[in-house]
Amino acid sequence: MSATAATLKETITAKMARWAAALDYAHLSQEAVYQAKRFLLDSVGCALGGYQQHDVKIALQVLDEVAGRGPATVIGTGKKVDPVSASLANALMIRCMDYNDIYWKQDPSHPSDIFPAAMAGCERAKSGGKELMVGFVLGHEFEMRLCEAAFPGIRERGWHHATLTAFVSPFVAGRALRLSWEQIQHAVGISASRHCTLGAVTAGKLTMMKNTVDPMATQSGMFAALLAEKGYTGPEHVIDGKEGLVHCFGPEWKLNLLTDGLGDSWRITQCGMKFFPTEALTHAPISAVLDLVKKNDLHPDQVAKIQIRSLARAADILSDPSKYDPHTKETADHSLPYVIAAALVDRQVTPAQFEMAKIMDPVIRAQLKKVEVVADPEIEKVFPALQRVIVTITTTEGQSFTEQLDYPKGDPRNPLTDQEIEEKFSALAEGVLSPQAQKKLKDAIWGLEKISSVSKLMALMKADVRARKPLVAKAGAKARTRTQQRR
Repeated sequence: MSATAATLKETITAKMARWAAALDYAHLSQEAVYQAKRFLLDSVGCALGGYQQHDVKIALQVLDEVAGRGPATVIGTGKKVDPVSASLANALMIRCMDYNDIYWKQDPSHPSDIFPAAMAGCERAKSGGKELMVGFVLGHEFEMRLCEAAFPGIRERGWHHATLTAFVSPFVAGRALRLSWEQIQHAVGISASRHCTLGAVTAGKLTMMKNTVDPMATQSGMFAALLAEKGYTGPEHVIDGKEGLVHCFGPEWKLNLLTDGLGDSWRITQCGMKFFPTEALTHAPISAVLDLVKKNDLHPDQVAKIQIRSLARAADILSDPSKYDPHTKETADHSLPYVIAAALVDRQVTPAQFEMAKIMDPVIRAQLKKVEVVADPEIEKVFPALQRVIVTITTTEGQSFTEQLDYPKGDPRNPLTDQEIEEKFSALAEGVLSPQAQKKLKDAIWGLEKISSVSKLMALMKADVRARKPLVAKAGAKARTRTQQRR
């Protein structure tokens, strides 16, 4: 073995790339396969809802101008474009409503943002459903491990978790394209060395970029994989070498978490789904407020104060001054005062609560000042094992109601049922797919291992009814109401 080869094998990216290149459907556990289908159904539902959103419409207009023809399908439109453009468009649809999956350890992430790299890569490689699931499981594996490896997480140091996605998406894209492990390693170096994302996108007043940086990191991974396929090279030491991730981001990394026990169990079985279309740390407070409001039949004019005891980062990121005066969907769904006020007034938090008419509703806005967010050091001690929140509602008559929740609905310890995922899917797909088209797509996803062509699967995601944005809001409210009634 040459000295160069020995050096390559010593890097973290070499170990990860060799494992990714060798991963096969036969290696996956039955539970990992099942969860891959569940997350795909959830993600496609989010994409069909996202297809109707304003930011996606803008992005699709731009891609109409710049995208090339190719083998990859754009969800909703059914257009066939190059894999790089399809990866961006489809990832943005999945992500833009902030409704897809969530994992949070030292860092947060949404691993299904990377699904479109597997989709586009498999279409280009003319692969079937089994290969697609390999890509899904691989993306969750490395994205979630990277979220566990930094102490503290990079988000606490001012960087956004899309930085980590730029390291993971080349593994997924490269594996889908059936690159060698050396080519995958180069793809990781290409993407990760030039794609670091500032935390500014989720700090203060939020813009459309909040939900775009992860899709751009997925796009970066696909572009890098295509370059590597043709012989382009990137730094092998991008994680653990001089001026790599660890060197630049410091101070403490447990890099063994990236490779220890690969294949012994599967991280995708430990990932959560979103029951509300909001930032992850708002979910437990929303659930607690809804429980208290409904159990005690509390109405806005009866409530004097709602105190939320949570993590310091919830107080810092989700309740800074801009969050008490939201004027955009992106700020509102990251505003703890707003989502709590909406829960109090409407007794639900669905896509309907993030229409501009709702965000500016004077009844909801009058409640924002009642919400107090307190950083609790004791809650900090049990995070991330628990996402504990303590909510106390004080009435105008001096009564006090308190509830503590340790994790929200959608957490792996309290997962969405298959029926709830299907209801969420159907609610978001309304206005894009007819009931018949929805059934065909759901059946195909549940039987994904039998799908011989990913392109045939993607064709089922083409809109067959005219998209009308208000239907998404109504459908979301309908599904949430049905689910809450069952609970």
